[in-house]
Amino acid sequence: MTAAGLRVGGSYFFVPAVSVAMRALEQRLVDIAATDIPVLLAGESGTGKEVMALEIHRLSRHRDEVFVKCGCAGLAPELLVDRFQRQQNGHQNGDASTVGSLFLDEISHLDPDSQARLLQLLPENAEADSEHCLHARIICSTTRKLDEEMQHGRFREELYYRINGVHLHLPALRDRQEDIPALVDFFLRKYASLFGRIGPRLGPEAMHLLLHHPWPGNIRELENFVRKVVAFGDERQALADLSVANGSKPAAVEAPVVAQLVAPSGSLKQAAREASRHAEREMILQQLERTRWNRKRTARDLQISYKALLYKMKQLGLDGSGSGSGRGGELS
Repeated sequence: MTAAGLRVGGSYFFVPAVSVAMRALEQRLVDIAATDIPVLLAGESGTGKEVMALEIHRLSRHRDEVFVKCGCAGLAPELLVDRFQRQQNGHQNGDASTVGSLFLDEISHLDPDSQARLLQLLPENAEADSEHCLHARIICSTTRKLDEEMQHGRFREELYYRINGVHLHLPALRDRQEDIPALVDFFLRKYASLFGRIGPRLGPEAMHLLLHHPWPGNIRELENFVRKVVAFGDERQALADLSVANGSKPAAVEAPVVAQLVAPSGSLKQAAREASRHAEREMILQQLERTRWNRKRTARDLQISYKALLYKMKQLGLDGSGSGSGRGGELS
């Protein structure tokens, strides 16, 4: 087992979310964190499932106990039992290092024997025999669709329902572009502090490129990009690498363009606001096109009120009164 104990202090916090999807997700997290209900975190690689697991632990009643991450790839049944026995001993002895939350990373990678053994260790309900069950809060993650894994006989149905007390899906970064400016700002400050440097300032054009990158590696890829920017002192090489990853030639990021991207006198907050406004406009416009400009369906799909949508459309020039599509009269 490659699990390692980690105590989570109160200094951990989330980057404030802008997107509707992440705000709703964070609210659900707050609602369930104080309970002991098992949580299943699903999403693509790099979307922040471990960060979410840590936040659940920090907000739970187990915050002063130990958070343990356990990678499930190649995990043998006897190692599961070993972890269980050590956790049980700590619980019975009142050990301060008792496991408070057990994070099973990529649970779909467990082999059938390990799945069966884990099922034996998990209580069916709060009244289950505590002497033969794990006392830790169980948090699992997966990049695979477990319902499909069950259909193909690769994941036990009983185990799925035991760990899926609450299912939280973390959206891909390309589906929450509004959050990119705040994440960039957070990582710039983080690595400037770690490296003892002044973080470069990114102008609106640079942010525009970041907003339109597909980010297949999600937040992990974005963090690596920003770390590279801070390490190099400017974004020339980082943007060139990003351009290659995006399918275009490095030459697309030329010196005169880069000079415009670095804005020493510019404001990152201003750039973030402009980028967020642009991303919000694009998101609403795409949804309007998808629903053939049906405003009620669009509001429902975006999970905002009808009045809020009308206000945002007017504010962003999408109601025919600004520089939008001019299709305001065709809405139904």
